Amino acid sequence: MLCLSCNKLSLQIICKTCQTTLLEPNFHKKELEKDFFVYSFYDYKDLEDLIQSKYYFYGDRVFNILAKLSFKKFATNFTFTHPILAIAIDDHTRHDFSQTAILSKHLKSEFIKPIFNTLKASNIVKYAGKNLEFRQKNPRKFIYNGIKNCDVILVDDVLTTGTTLLEARKVLKKHKVNVLFALTLCSFLN
Repeated sequence: MLCLSCNKLSLQIICKTCQTTLLEPNFHKKELEKDFFVYSFYDYKDLEDLIQSKYYFYGDRVFNILAKLSFKKFATNFTFTHPILAIAIDDHTRHDFSQTAILSKHLKSEFIKPIFNTLKASNIVKYAGKNLEFRQKNPRKFIYNGIKNCDVILVDDVLTTGTTLLEARKVLKKHKVNVLFALTLCSFLN
């Protein structure tokens, strides 16, 4: 097969050379609300073509590679005073796989336990390409059915406006879930 990035022959969908030279994570931090931070591993413009793979049958392989290069490295180096949970935002399958579930899976470590199918959107609206006004007028209406009274990391694939993460955090607070911070694969940097 050909590497999606450089188009050279490769045994993997993204060759090892591109993984080590082009896909080295560069940690970004953004404060969405007072003391609520989102950490992203890449700038969206650097991953745009690869992120779009979530709409294709091979996207799970792309997201697994990206997650190993970023989320897994993060989890390996993360320590905390006690074990915490990682909650994937709306991790149901729409296109043969869930990109947020893949990202969360790679956070598994001594201090982080991923949990799945606990934070679901009841309004299945597509935000891709939509502006802040549209997102605010069409909330996801999350339903949470997970553990209460715990500390968590929220996981999403792309940080655009922050609307989804803020709404998810608000719902979790109602269930006495303390969101420490959020992790996204990439974000739109200004």
